[in-house]
Amino acid sequence: MHPSVLSAVQIAVTLALVAWMITGFTHLPGRWLRWKMFCRANFTIVTLTGTKDGRAEPVNVYDYLSPGSFILGPPQLQAILSYLTRNDHYDRVDGHGRLLNAAGERSIEVRDSRVVL
Repeated sequence: MHPSVLSAVQIAVTLALVAWMITGFTHLPGRWLRWKMFCRANFTIVTLTGTKDGRAEPVNVYDYLSPGSFILGPPQLQAILSYLTRNDHYDRVDGHGRLLNAAGERSIEVRDSRVVL
């Protein structure tokens, strides 16, 4: 086969593969996480404030996840909040954020150490 024909075929196959990969992200509904690998995942992005003895400070819940973990759904967030209040790290934790999944995004709140969707 002539080298220029082979090059044209490689370019065409590469472009077709790239187009297929790009459209693979848009089949599921919602704005976020459309790729099928993420279709069952829930991601929580929250800003939290912990109060202890009348003093407030920011809380980073990712400090309490196991190393390498980044998926934080509402049940995991509630477990961390329960741990923080049960072990006297804070009297209460409050905050707000977003829950992202294949269906889209929605608001999430933390009131008095309870996750409210």
